[in-house]
Amino acid sequence: MKKVAIGIIGYGSMGKMLFNKLCKDSSYNVYITNRSREKLQEVPQNLICKSNVELANMSDVIFLCVRPNDIKSVLEEIKPIVNNEKLLVSLNGSVSFATIEKVIHCKTSKVIPSITAEINKSQTLVCHNKLVTLEDKILLKDILNKFGTVIELPESEMGMGSELVSCMPGFMASIFDVLCNSAKKHTEISEKQIVEMVLKTLEATSSLMLNKNYTFENVVDRVATKGGITQEGTSVVYENFPAIADELFQKTLEKRRITAEKAEMNF
Repeated sequence: MKKVAIGIIGYGSMGKMLFNKLCKDSSYNVYITNRSREKLQEVPQNLICKSNVELANMSDVIFLCVRPNDIKSVLEEIKPIVNNEKLLVSLNGSVSFATIEKVIHCKTSKVIPSITAEINKSQTLVCHNKLVTLEDKILLKDILNKFGTVIELPESEMGMGSELVSCMPGFMASIFDVLCNSAKKHTEISEKQIVEMVLKTLEATSSLMLNKNYTFENVVDRVATKGGITQEGTSVVYENFPAIADELFQKTLEKRRITAEKAEMNF
C-alpha cells in the first residue's frame, strides 16, 4: 500500500509538533521546509526539502504552518505544483478560504489544533472548502486523530471553536493561576502542593463529569449544600465572574476579527 506523503511548510511551534508526531507513524512519508534552515539542524537531512516547491511536488497533503504575513508568498510559490490531487491544509484560522482562493483555487482545509496535542488529547478543529472530497476528509481525519479527537465545524464557527479548545488551555491556566495565588495568601501550604492539589482536583472533576454525564450545575448542586461553605464560594463566582467571562470573549473575538482583517490586507 502506497504511503501518504505529508509535507509541512514551517517549523515553528505547530509545524514542529506535527512533524515530530507524524514522523513516528510508518503510514506516512513526512517532509519539512522552513525559511530558516538553521532551525532544522535536528531534522534528518533526507526529510528536508530544498524548497517549498520541491516539498509540494513530493506531497499528497501540504500543511501550511506559517504566519499570516507569509501565507500569500508561500501560496504563490507552490501554486504551479498544487493540482487537483493534492490537499492544502492551513493551520492559520485568520486566513479565510475566500482569501486563499484569491491566490490559489484548490482543495483546502483549515485545522486548529490545541497544545494538548502534545499528550494526544487535542480536540482538533477542522473545516473544508467545497472542493474537498469525502476521501480527503477521511484521510485528514485519520492524520489528525494521531493527536486526539477531531471536531468538524463550519468555517464561520472556527473562531469561537478555537476559543473553546485551542485558547481555552491558556484561559483555564490563567484562571487557576489566579486562584492558586489567592490561596497562597491564606495558608502555609507550599505553592507546589497547592498547584498539585488544584490540578488533580480539576482532572478528577473533569473525569467525573464526563463519566457520569454531569453538567456543571450538577457538580455545584452536589458539592454546594444550601447555606454551606461551598455555596458561599460559588455564589461569589456566579455573581462576579460572568462579567469577566463576557469581556474575555468580547476582546478575544474582536482581536480575532482585527487579525483576520489584517491578514486580508496582505492579499
